[in-house]
Amino acid sequence: MSKQTTEQDSEYDDLEKKSVIEILENINKEDQSVAKSVEKIIPKIETLVLAIVEKMASGGRLFYIGAGTSGRLGVVDASECPPTFGVPFDLVVGIIAGGDGAIRKAVEFAEDNDQQAWKDLQPFNLTPNDVLIGIAASGRTPYVIGGLKKANELGMITGCVVCNADSEVAKNASFPVEVIVGPEYVTGSTRMKAGTAQKLILNMISTSVMIKLGKVKGNKMVDMQLTNHKLVNRGTHMIMEETGLKEEKAAELLQKHGSVRKAVEDFMASLQ
Repeated sequence: MSKQTTEQDSEYDDLEKKSVIEILENINKEDQSVAKSVEKIIPKIETLVLAIVEKMASGGRLFYIGAGTSGRLGVVDASECPPTFGVPFDLVVGIIAGGDGAIRKAVEFAEDNDQQAWKDLQPFNLTPNDVLIGIAASGRTPYVIGGLKKANELGMITGCVVCNADSEVAKNASFPVEVIVGPEYVTGSTRMKAGTAQKLILNMISTSVMIKLGKVKGNKMVDMQLTNHKLVNRGTHMIMEETGLKEEKAAELLQKHGSVRKAVEDFMASLQ
């Protein structure tokens, strides 16, 4: 049995003998290849995004499942959607093998249970209108495979983000995304190039979905949550740009409505 791409030996050796600058330059060289690998499979990402948008426009939700680095990346992407796009916290959900504690500390063998993902998803009362994306660099994580199989049985749309070709995870996803980034700088350390590729793709998926669902106007996050002074200041200037109002009046409108979108809509309505 041939080695998976993500398990192949690094193209660099004697790493401990290299200078810090050599290590940094070589890691950076490898990282530069990741975006090119992602570029090659954009049509696959597009197909998945279009399917997600159709489901979510009809009231569906998006779920990510994964283990280790892959699971953490799903949790991160999902957790950024509410503050960035003002959506409910349970519209995009990231679930990691081993539970939330595994975000900080690895849980031994959590990824090896092919029944656990579906159990972890049960509190959300899934329907065929929801979408499940499995994230697994190896493409062979039992936790992810089991979850996708059950989702398919329910009639859900399934997708995946994997970093090996012809994987078991991809075979169980109706919209597979396979991004092949090659051997890691440190052999088998998929938190590096594979993780970077997954992060890029998840950013692309969630951002493009939210744009098509109307959560961005022009190029602005008009529905973002105003959870700190930086974002309040950003929101104020967004209102100023959109309406031509002075800063003080824009700030008053933002404070009144708590939303850039609502503040601008209120101002425009007042002009009618």
